[in-house]
Amino acid sequence: MKIKEIIVVEGKDDTTAIKRAVDADTIETNGSAINDETIEKIRLAQQTRGVIVFTDPDFPGEKIRKTIAEKVPGCKHAFIEKEDAIAKRGKGLGVEHASTQLIREALKDAHLMHMDITEEISQEDLMVAGLIGGEGSKERRTKLGRLLKIGYTNGKQLHKRLMMFQVSKEDFAEALDAIRKEEQDA
Repeated sequence: MKIKEIIVVEGKDDTTAIKRAVDADTIETNGSAINDETIEKIRLAQQTRGVIVFTDPDFPGEKIRKTIAEKVPGCKHAFIEKEDAIAKRGKGLGVEHASTQLIREALKDAHLMHMDITEEISQEDLMVAGLIGGEGSKERRTKLGRLLKIGYTNGKQLHKRLMMFQVSKEDFAEALDAIRKEEQDA
């Protein structure tokens, strides 16, 4: 599977995992403190071939993702779930620990992030859906992130992530129906 866009990852081990899964070029940020030179490389890559940001499902990975989204608009974003990024021996978390199949799926499902959107899904919708401020809300957010392919978020990040990916009320409702059905069947 050949990927046209350049994939932004955190380090060398991530590049190795990506190259095992797909034929692609990468840019490594080498940590969450992205310097101006790296931002310029990402900006040039975005202008010439496009970019997919594929960082670890943790706080530093989210910080990198946010920095790039702010400084280089128009990048796509790929996500893997935290439980799919844990090292076999439990020591470490990152893209480099994901299976080649999961890496391929995440890249295939990469989304364009939009920073300038109008609000459709409200905070009240999230509360009514049991996604924030209640028992089981973390588990529901985890399932929602997986179904919508937007990754896990905490309660504060959820609304912003839904807006950035322009998740429609219809897609949101379908995902909630699937989660409710799963909960009833359990």
